[in-house]
Amino acid sequence: MRSTMTDTETSIPVLPQHDAMALTAGGNLAEIVLGDQVYRLRITKAGKLILTK
Repeated sequence: MRSTMTDTETSIPVLPQHDAMALTAGGNLAEIVLGDQVYRLRITKAGKLILTK
């Protein structure tokens, strides 16, 4: 069973938001773990996000 948050006025599912700068602690690189896999989230000089394994 999945649990999702909804906007009470519109009943549209609300997705969690995470600030990329907070994830990278103000830098440009963070590691994200999913199960036993480690991914790298990088913020480019152009302000784009790249997620790699």
